[in-house]
Amino acid sequence: MRHRLKRVNELLKREISLLFQKDFVFGNALVTVNAVEIAPDLKQATVYVGILGPAKDCREALEQMTARRGFIQTRVSKRVVLRETPQLCFRCDDSVERGSHILSIMDQIDIPDELPPEDGEFK
Repeated sequence: MRHRLKRVNELLKREISLLFQKDFVFGNALVTVNAVEIAPDLKQATVYVGILGPAKDCREALEQMTARRGFIQTRVSKRVVLRETPQLCFRCDDSVERGSHILSIMDQIDIPDELPPEDGEFK
């Protein structure tokens, strides 16, 4: 059963991503669908979206997705055949932003080219 849920998650992720590319304009924000988690009963799905851009545009993008949820669900139901179309819930996923922040911190750290020998090693 878990394998089926993974396949449905990936299918929903792909279809919602395509829908965002074709039918939505998010201003200066870059919106990506990072993951989808569907409930075991297939009635609800949480869509984790990554939004890069100014904070104002991020809020507006999330509001636009929430306001047009019915449209998104209808379009997805035409492409993904399930007994019931899951109710979509959109959540911000800031993992890409956190990763970018961590990489910038790592770039600032000065790491010497040669590591000092450990105790007990030959000099």
